[in-house]
Amino acid sequence: MINKRFWQGKKVLITGHTGFKGGWLSLWMKHLGAKVSGYSLSPITNKNFFNITKLKNIFEYDFRKNIQNMNDLSKAVKKIKPQIIFHLAAQPQVLESYNNPYNTVLSNTMGTTNILEIGRKFKFVKSIVIITTDKVYKNNERKIKFNEDDPLGGDDLYSSSKASADIITLSYLTSFYKNKKCGLAVARAGNCIGGGDWTKYRILTDCSNSFLKNKNLIIRNPKSKRPWQHVFEPLLGYIMLGEKIFKNKYKKFNGAWNFGPNVSNHVNVEQFAKILKRKMKSNSKLIVRLKKNDKREKTQLDLKSQKSKKLLGWRSFLNINQTLQLTADWYLAFKKDQNMFEVSKRQVKDFMKHNFL
Repeated sequence: MINKRFWQGKKVLITGHTGFKGGWLSLWMKHLGAKVSGYSLSPITNKNFFNITKLKNIFEYDFRKNIQNMNDLSKAVKKIKPQIIFHLAAQPQVLESYNNPYNTVLSNTMGTTNILEIGRKFKFVKSIVIITTDKVYKNNERKIKFNEDDPLGGDDLYSSSKASADIITLSYLTSFYKNKKCGLAVARAGNCIGGGDWTKYRILTDCSNSFLKNKNLIIRNPKSKRPWQHVFEPLLGYIMLGEKIFKNKYKKFNGAWNFGPNVSNHVNVEQFAKILKRKMKSNSKLIVRLKKNDKREKTQLDLKSQKSKKLLGWRSFLNINQTLQLTADWYLAFKKDQNMFEVSKRQVKDFMKHNFL
């Protein structure tokens, strides 16, 4: 599924490398032998995957700049000369888009546009994967699975700005990339979880903070179901795409791709917390405290990933118990003050080994 020899010595730029998904992708790229560089703002939470794993040491270049600034981005890209770009830098949260709508729109639309312009400008760029979200689809809360051709949209500014970024990417593909020696794809995934995620407004953050200290956990939306998936699974899809579209050799791999979890991973928030509590061996009590919130995420959201399975050979390997076991193992190692870079690297290696990657 992954050609390890392909990645040896490849110059890879990851925007958003200080974030949760970007950090894990950076570690995986380094494991595959790529020369990894990053472009992002510094982590915004006190506890974060990037600093706890001391990930800074793996990068050829580590730029702490705003993706909205085209001049700074161009200067950095000239130095890095990346062959492959994974674009993850974004404002990644629904609730934060209500607090800071203007920056959400700028980051998610203009940041993406800047990367697409970089691909047009520099001939050494041969592959670009734009990471969006499963929330780009126009969602009327019907119980349907979304495929890549379904209409895009969004009621909140996070969803609509990511949908805009998605549409802009596909427009650039049609207008400028079809005959260019640079492949271009956009990837959509579900609710990614895993070790080292302390992002605000997320149930995993609340769970880890409570369970590590055996404090009570308050659950406000216990019956809300989410398409949980371990971060390794969509990252696998991104890596496969980056390889397949390289130099635009296989044009059928350009365009939009879904990387959703198995339906069996769709458990509600209360079930999620109970499973993780057990795996983290915590004595915390779960307290349900219902709260009406008119700024909630959509409750019905599911992706069809048949295209990825059929054409890429990608699939979702982990069930919900394996997903939460991997996650719990990481946080328990952190509690024991282990070397979290080595712990994280070992999880990547084990995932590849056990799933024949």
